[in-house]
Amino acid sequence: MNLANYYWFFKSAIPHRICDEIIKYGSLQQEQVALTGKQNNLDSKNLCKKDIKELHKKRKSNVVWMDDRWIYKEIQPYINIANKSAGWNFDWNWSESCQFTKYDGGKKQHYDWHCDSNELPYDQPNDPNTHGKIRKLSATISLVDSSEYEGGDFEFDFRNNDDGSNIARVCEEIKTKGSMVVFPSFVWHRVKPVTAGTRYSLVIWNLGWPFR
Repeated sequence: MNLANYYWFFKSAIPHRICDEIIKYGSLQQEQVALTGKQNNLDSKNLCKKDIKELHKKRKSNVVWMDDRWIYKEIQPYINIANKSAGWNFDWNWSESCQFTKYDGGKKQHYDWHCDSNELPYDQPNDPNTHGKIRKLSATISLVDSSEYEGGDFEFDFRNNDDGSNIARVCEEIKTKGSMVVFPSFVWHRVKPVTAGTRYSLVIWNLGWPFR
């Protein structure tokens, strides 16, 4: 799908004190090994060494899940603004749990090319908030300034070049603490390896009924 805007950003939108509170709160919780979409039905605690080694080729980071109302109140208004300002006007009505992500430079943590949308809608009959819906809008918030770590660039690949080539584009706008980028969940992106320091971010996916 060709778009006039593949992402929309808000520089330093989230106050530093809120970013610090999220990091403090997330750091007090039990971290999990970050999984990819095809592995989310697995228990990260029961992964064998072979599974973890294979996983780390694609993704290596630690996450904590958050669904606190105060966090949504800070983020959701910006998602609505971006959805309208970028001209997407996607219908959405539910936000998944927020993913607090830690990329440790000492471990060269990263997340290779991926998109957040799945092939099929969620099939969870016992959860009316997600059943039958798809991810439509993704949002990523930088909780620390890029001066606190090395590497870790957030890049997009819009994959619509006429010559068939794909060109990675660094999202410079998200490097400042508290900055947020919102984009359709089918847009490809990655986080390059963090080589020093620690990169903290918060990701939220927003769902709606399938496109018609």
